Amino acid sequence: METRVAIIGIIIEDSSSSKFVNEILHDYSSYILGRMGIPKVKENVNVISVIVDAPQNEISALTGKLGMIQEVSCKAIYSKI
Repeated sequence: METRVAIIGIIIEDSSSSKFVNEILHDYSSYILGRMGIPKVKENVNVISVIVDAPQNEISALTGKLGMIQEVSCKAIYSKI
């Protein structure tokens, strides 16, 4: 199956939701090439960028599951290749 490279941007506005985000990312770990997280402790906000190489439907499923978590926003940006 053809894969695409994408960056998934995740903003967590309540740190109690981090556990659920990490569980979902673990489920898709075979597609993850890299991950960077930046906590903003005073504002109780976490920003995570995840680089994936996966089939389009798997990226959509991942972002859909993340977006269903309360206080979590995410968006995927796809490579043109």
